[in-house]
Amino acid sequence: MPTMHRAAGQQWRAEPGAPVHLGDTAARATPGAPGGREATRAATSVLHDGLIDLQARFWADHGTALLVVFQAIDAGGKDGTIRRVFSGVNPAGIRVASFKKPSATEAAHDFLWRVHAQCPSKGEISIFNRSHYEDVLVTRVHGLIDQPTATRRHAQIRAFEEHLVAEGTLVVKFFLHISKEEQRERLQDRLDSADERWKFSASDLPERARWDDYQTAFADTIAATSTDTAPWYVIPADHKWYRDWAVTSTLHELLTALDPQYPPAEHGIEGIVVT
Repeated sequence: MPTMHRAAGQQWRAEPGAPVHLGDTAARATPGAPGGREATRAATSVLHDGLIDLQARFWADHGTALLVVFQAIDAGGKDGTIRRVFSGVNPAGIRVASFKKPSATEAAHDFLWRVHAQCPSKGEISIFNRSHYEDVLVTRVHGLIDQPTATRRHAQIRAFEEHLVAEGTLVVKFFLHISKEEQRERLQDRLDSADERWKFSASDLPERARWDDYQTAFADTIAATSTDTAPWYVIPADHKWYRDWAVTSTLHELLTALDPQYPPAEHGIEGIVVT
């Protein structure tokens, strides 16, 4: 069973059982950054090169699986984070899944039914861009489930993730925390940019009006489901350069602690000359 490196991302880690406090000030913070924007970007580049090497060894080793979950409010930066952090890694060992409104078939099953099949195999990194947590966030904010149902689902999620860990999967979860003003600017940028306008949906504004409800749902869910074996990392994400460094450094530290190795060469091939 893989163990989570306790020191990894400690400054962003949500402690199990502790309350989670979200606020605009926290979203703009840059704790532990190696410097300003340019210095931090340079440090991220070095870490990214190391992450590419670690992922290659992780894929070759095939000893452990890694599930990386990203959650955020609309315009929180999930797509951009995934694109920047995982750029250049071996695509054979990576896959991205997204869980939005369930289909009729999915809705006819329990809420975790569609999730398990997307979890990683040994050596693979699965990235959830939105995840099973949608079923305790959007559903709660829109009144599709009540609080007792949300509490029950939190317990089911904890059990599900404990099962994954027991069977050889590392689980790491990132909440990209942006301020309300930053969301406003990003949504406006989408409207003002011809190549970004397609990302804007008519539902974005009604969802934005539910900001306080979403902040409460995120805080409660993170507090209820951050565990020693499947922790949440609350990443201040108003500054994209800081967000990318924080996520990259956490994953780099986790994989470094795991120390994946290339498997030994097949016995008896030493000295073979290919002609």
